[in-house]
Amino acid sequence: MKNLNFWGVLLLLAMTAVTSGVAQNPIIQTKYTADPAPMVYNDTVFLYTTHDEDDAEGFKMLDWLLYTSTDMVNWTDHGAVASLKSFDWVKRDNGAWAEQVIERNGKFYMYCPIHGNGIGVLVSDSPYGPFKDPLNKPLVWQKEHWYDIDPTVFIDDDGQAYMYWGNPNVYYVKLNEDMISYSGEIVQVENKPEHYQEGPWVYKRNGHYYMAFASTCCPEGIGYAMSEKATGPWSTKGYIMRPTERSRGNHPGIIDYKGSSYVFGLNYDLLHLETLDHKERRSTSVAKMHYNPDGTIQEVPYWQETKLEQIENFNPYRRVEAETMAWGYGLKTGNHENGGLYITDIDNNEYLCVRGVDFGKKGAKKFSVSAACVEKGGMIEIRLDSTEGPVIGSVSISPTGGLDIYKQMSCRIKNAKGVHDLYFCFKGEKGNKLFNLDYWEFE
Repeated sequence: MKNLNFWGVLLLLAMTAVTSGVAQNPIIQTKYTADPAPMVYNDTVFLYTTHDEDDAEGFKMLDWLLYTSTDMVNWTDHGAVASLKSFDWVKRDNGAWAEQVIERNGKFYMYCPIHGNGIGVLVSDSPYGPFKDPLNKPLVWQKEHWYDIDPTVFIDDDGQAYMYWGNPNVYYVKLNEDMISYSGEIVQVENKPEHYQEGPWVYKRNGHYYMAFASTCCPEGIGYAMSEKATGPWSTKGYIMRPTERSRGNHPGIIDYKGSSYVFGLNYDLLHLETLDHKERRSTSVAKMHYNPDGTIQEVPYWQETKLEQIENFNPYRRVEAETMAWGYGLKTGNHENGGLYITDIDNNEYLCVRGVDFGKKGAKKFSVSAACVEKGGMIEIRLDSTEGPVIGSVSISPTGGLDIYKQMSCRIKNAKGVHDLYFCFKGEKGNKLFNLDYWEFE
């Protein structure tokens, strides 16, 4: 592992529980992600996030990322779907803060705060992008202050759409059906929810309107309020997650998916694998959330004290992008020139885990991987259930002529039947960038 100090080692030991399902930890490890905005579409969770750069000391945020999952534990990286450069009217080189994406009439609308320049909107025909700016100007911008951050958008049962936002106040507008304009004036919510800080997330469930938000400061927890109308008044009910010194910041995103409710938020747990010094390099976590009969929400413990079950097995008998994983601390993702991503920065003794892989009763017989390598290459040991589990195959990664020249390499597989956590354990001479991986498949 890279640059682990003593406290990082202790925390890593605690966090390896992610691969056995004992505890839930940051679900993305190849980048620093924050401000999770989940959306359910076509039976898939689309998780849009902000992106803290690897060298960030304070907030250094240039683009917005996308991850997808159908089982809540294995996530596929789709890279950046928009950035500050998506807005021609923006001259800033920082400030890509918390966004949200919502679907309406087959189009996807991304609402993006440009810190100090209002809130813009991008539109796409696909949840994967590309997202384009239809206005070439902000959707809203209260130039007298810098409160226009953290938009959340909600469409009520009658078709009326609302956009809420703000720190330290809460504002809203009624969006028109085109979702890129609004009617009436900007409204400041009177008697904002108690402990409201920023990051509102508004939704409706079983006739109740909810506003979750980053609460208190600092540290921040996740609070929530309820109402009988989309426009309030809002009655504060308590915490979804209490403030804790282990987190500092927070920003909620809430969905119902395949029969369960989930709350997403952020923490600094991944950063703390390397240092306990505070830097704005945050990571996204998720936990199950439960409602009481009256609609109030049961308090959720801190992320590492929760357990997240995989909700369906993973199918290995197809092309799987290498950037799909439950855990891959130390690895990074890169972008192909012609689109798509790959895994890079692979060091000796690092590993990638995919949870709950179903090899079936007959089992797998062959494994193939698309890899690129410059010099000596290395080996992928394929193990079951842990980094010390039984080896079901080993594939040698030989030089291909460059880290951008990919070739298929394969090996035979033995004793891979039933459902197991799958580990790719990387071996080679000490040093980084042993090889790059594009995709893999079992037969």
